[in-house]
Amino acid sequence: MEQTGIEELKKAGKITQEVKSFAKSFIIKGMLLLEIADKIESKIRELGGKPAFPVNLSINEIAAHSTPAWNDSGIAHGLLKVDIGVHIDGFVADTAISIDLENNLENKKLIEAAEQALINALQHARLNAPLNDIGKSIEQTIKSFSFLPVQNLSGHSIEPWNLHAGITVPNFGNGQNKVLEEGVYAIEPFSTNGFGAVRDGRKSGIFSVQKEANVRDSFAREVFAFIQKEYQTLPFCSRWLHKKFGSRALLALQRLEEAGILHHYAQLVEINKGKVAQAEHTIIVTEKETIVTT
Repeated sequence: MEQTGIEELKKAGKITQEVKSFAKSFIIKGMLLLEIADKIESKIRELGGKPAFPVNLSINEIAAHSTPAWNDSGIAHGLLKVDIGVHIDGFVADTAISIDLENNLENKKLIEAAEQALINALQHARLNAPLNDIGKSIEQTIKSFSFLPVQNLSGHSIEPWNLHAGITVPNFGNGQNKVLEEGVYAIEPFSTNGFGAVRDGRKSGIFSVQKEANVRDSFAREVFAFIQKEYQTLPFCSRWLHKKFGSRALLALQRLEEAGILHHYAQLVEINKGKVAQAEHTIIVTEKETIVTT
């Protein structure tokens, strides 16, 4: 791996560490989710990074892909997952914490299960380690707390400007023969008191570029040019574009989605409406060592 890339990855990771501490210091029950998102994303920029994706603020049975809209009136409560991404020139650090806002024993136990599963998984995360061993460790740890891992969510390889680069790091022992090669990976166990799987829920307001094509609407073309320049292939949200262009941006996004240019992510919801906790770190795997950047 290029040394320049490693330094950028470490810098992005250090920013996520500071932002996680910052988030823990101010998030309380009843806060507007919109205020939380704005504070976190502003802090990322203040520290010299850019958001690699809109901060995800997913509550209870919503496991992932939930970010507030520009006019959102939702408030923080329950079991809150805070999923944060930072990039430096496209080099990404991806991390997540879960916060119990109810002083609820089961919430705390779910969080502990996810966090311990991550700790145990990292002990297996070295060059040429079987991915199955990582997944098996996560599964066994979460089951030891009498919960289940969410099997159809997984960790993933990361490349410059590519958050999900194709290699899956499973959250259960799936028997696959692949091993951990040199590269960058996010490992992210999800624990649940539900069935152990997620389904698509309502649209999230989070998008990414799916293909390059043209649209007839001139303003939609202007918005798309901005998206390509500012976010490239990383996810972004309607909230950001509303801030830049006003309410017309929402119609432009609709036009781009209808043309198949943008992919619109759905929220991911536990199929039995079980509560979900998440823990996540990004690692760099080299011949010499494994570096936890976040």
